[in-house]
Amino acid sequence: MIARLRGVIARKSVQDVLVDVGGVGYKVQIPLSTFYKLGHENDSVSLLIHTHVREDVLSLFGFLTEHEQLLFERLISVSGVGPKLAVNILSGIDARELLDALRGSDVARLTRVPGVGKKTAERLVLELKDKLPAPSAASDTPSAAPASAKDDLLSALGNLGYSRPEAEKVVDRALRDGTDAPFEDLLRRTLAILSGR
Repeated sequence: MIARLRGVIARKSVQDVLVDVGGVGYKVQIPLSTFYKLGHENDSVSLLIHTHVREDVLSLFGFLTEHEQLLFERLISVSGVGPKLAVNILSGIDARELLDALRGSDVARLTRVPGVGKKTAERLVLELKDKLPAPSAASDTPSAAPASAKDDLLSALGNLGYSRPEAEKVVDRALRDGTDAPFEDLLRRTLAILSGR
């Protein structure tokens, strides 16, 4: 089982990163919390890995901190929550806010994450409320701005499960303040608008 990868970022996108380890490229799915903190292409990276094995596929899920990995593993321990939904949850809500929502039984907040319905949110609260790690205060390091901020933001929101009309309205609002910010900051701003913060 792969537990850690240390190498060079060959390619990075909102959903995954390709890590070159001694000439072998590993495609690792990541949440936005990890994406925000990754460096640029050709930068060194070390990721904690959760190896998910099914009979027909082997998938790698990567995290920069033990806190992120622990949250992911707690999420997938809940019945009906697979690794892709767990990554989606970590991408749709900040880790601290997720912990607060689970501890406070805030089902309404959890259902605002794409892919999380009322029953799933209730199950998350029921099964995780008393099994949560302490929140982490890790800082985010932004990286370079994209060539076409609006297109990249629309694509990222589509990948996270938001509808095109909903995404377009929110992206337009987020870009009113300018597009010179790094992509990660623009995406964070857009997701904050979507979550009503």
